[in-house]
Amino acid sequence: MAALALMVAACGSSPAKSANTSPIKIGISLSLSGDRAADGKALQQGYQLWADHVNAQGGLLGRKVELDIVSDASSPSQVVTNYQKLISVDNCQLVFGPFSTALTKAASQVVARYGYAFVEGAGSGPSVFQQGLHNVFSVSLPAVNELQSFAKWIGSMPASSRPATAAYATEDDPFTAPQLDVARKILEADGVKTVYNKTYPIETADYGPIAAGIIGSHADIVLAGTTLIDISAFIQQFAQQNYNPRALIGSAGPDQGSQFIQAVGLNHTEGVMVPNSWYPGANFPGNKAMVAAFLKKYGGSAADISSDVPQGYSVGEVIKQAVDATHSVNNAKIIKYLHSVSLLQTVQGPVRFDSTGQNVAAEALIFQWQKGQLLPFKLDSSNHLVAVPPATSKIEYPKPNW
Repeated sequence: MAALALMVAACGSSPAKSANTSPIKIGISLSLSGDRAADGKALQQGYQLWADHVNAQGGLLGRKVELDIVSDASSPSQVVTNYQKLISVDNCQLVFGPFSTALTKAASQVVARYGYAFVEGAGSGPSVFQQGLHNVFSVSLPAVNELQSFAKWIGSMPASSRPATAAYATEDDPFTAPQLDVARKILEADGVKTVYNKTYPIETADYGPIAAGIIGSHADIVLAGTTLIDISAFIQQFAQQNYNPRALIGSAGPDQGSQFIQAVGLNHTEGVMVPNSWYPGANFPGNKAMVAAFLKKYGGSAADISSDVPQGYSVGEVIKQAVDATHSVNNAKIIKYLHSVSLLQTVQGPVRFDSTGQNVAAEALIFQWQKGQLLPFKLDSSNHLVAVPPATSKIEYPKPNW
């Protein structure tokens, strides 16, 4: 009896088996060089800000988060290789998406084969979701909705002030081209004639002939499916040739904050427009804290923050909510949860995934550069663009001359 009591006491005093405290590795392939480097680096800032925040709060499941980031050099073939390595060699428990629809589509198939959840914020083109994959989730506004607000606003104008002609130029890219197709159909139905429509290779290095074609069309408005590089080249040539369309909107590029100002010059930003769903002053949960964290870590002003930053940060927020709800980093459980949850909150706003993984809760806004700031506008019930409260700004139309 005494011996048994000693044995029980000894067992009771032995240390319990410790919980897993090793870091949770999250694999990410980003365009840190090549044509998409500006966006890739901004997306990296968003991912890193989220990791800093979540680690300061104790990590995921009490474990620190470790980002395993590799460069894909803006290459679809390299992004596939990267995710294969991140999952099968680096043994990352989770993965986040790359930049662009093209690279997200290329990577999604291999990620699906491993059964991993693929939450991303910068690959919202329709071709990503037309694959029928069950593991892809975009936290951002679907690409096909990006330019609809702009097109509806133009179409709602009285005939006396409505532009008569439009020029379209886009990269042959699965994110930008669908946006312009949707907008062109809306505008043509409202009587706005297409006088120039050009799709150019994504590898294009000389944008001069395309800009010259737009200028030669004398279009009243210009819709461009672009990144920072090509929209900047267009604006520089428009200014040199004194071509002043009544409205100019780029699908991406003008949303890049200080990078856009540096590329075109502050005096050439006035009146330029871009679609998006986020801005630094947005009253979404956590947004104010994220902006403050960005300024502390990277400096500058709130206007300098690229919209890629909250896209990356929101990916992390969605994953954290899924991990907290499932109490695990099991990808099958995370996928099931994201398909079943009714609503999630991020610094970009609400997220609700449809069966294809698109965020159907995101609201399309139109932004315009005014006096060095990118101001948000939304459609009202009459399809007029009005300032997002509490702002009272008015849209600049026609756009001021260069």
